[in-house]
Amino acid sequence: MFLEKISWVQAQEYFEKKDIAIIPVGSTENHGSQLCLGTDFLIPRKLCEMMDERLDVLIVPTIPYGVGDQHANFPGTITIGADGLYDLVTRIVNELYRFGIRKFVFLNGHGGNTPVLQRVCVDLDNKHALGALLNWWTIAGDLNLQWKGGHGGGEETAAMLAIDPSCVHMHYFKHFEPKDLSDELKFDGATNVSFKGVSIPVPRHVDRWAEYGWYGPDSPHLATKQWGSKMLDATADFCADFIEAFEKVEIPSGTAPKYNLNEDDED
Repeated sequence: MFLEKISWVQAQEYFEKKDIAIIPVGSTENHGSQLCLGTDFLIPRKLCEMMDERLDVLIVPTIPYGVGDQHANFPGTITIGADGLYDLVTRIVNELYRFGIRKFVFLNGHGGNTPVLQRVCVDLDNKHALGALLNWWTIAGDLNLQWKGGHGGGEETAAMLAIDPSCVHMHYFKHFEPKDLSDELKFDGATNVSFKGVSIPVPRHVDRWAEYGWYGPDSPHLATKQWGSKMLDATADFCADFIEAFEKVEIPSGTAPKYNLNEDDED
């Protein structure tokens, strides 16, 4: 049930009987020279459409912006930063909480959003509510190791081939050639370098070490529509199974926090 497709009367009927909602969250950012900028919100949106056929759960409009600061040097990337995403998601959550929602499922399409969404989930716990974070790409990789991938690689390219092939532009594809920080400090993943066998975070803009914007062991040129369709089906089924189990959870009413750190201490 998509919120944007129902009236306030139908919304009221839902809130009277249900306390769960799905919030799809993504980003508008670089995904390599071959893949569309909207990949991170188009995939969660599609998964929600697939689950809507099975679940009687409210799905709010997909958030198309996220924390894409590392991709800001690529034209077309629109980042609202961690503070921006936190403020936006918190406002949405507070409105739904006002209507009686107590179980929030964040269907996330972008790794940069994860720390913010985890923070929101902790905030919800303080209000005797629950937040669950479903990162679709890690779920897919856990379901099948052959699907596991990097950023803008074969995993996401396959998903977009299944969703909308017009969003995949393989004639612009360039192979990934990681740039080391120095002869001693070798590339070791999205934010790290390797030094004497130890992986050390050295966060930088993506274009500093991945000229064309994508990275990972899963080359986009190996992606197929069949891979994407099978992966999306399995991921949607898993997420729907989880949501059905999550909906059954009973949330203790709890008590008010013992300390209010926002108020001055009294003598």
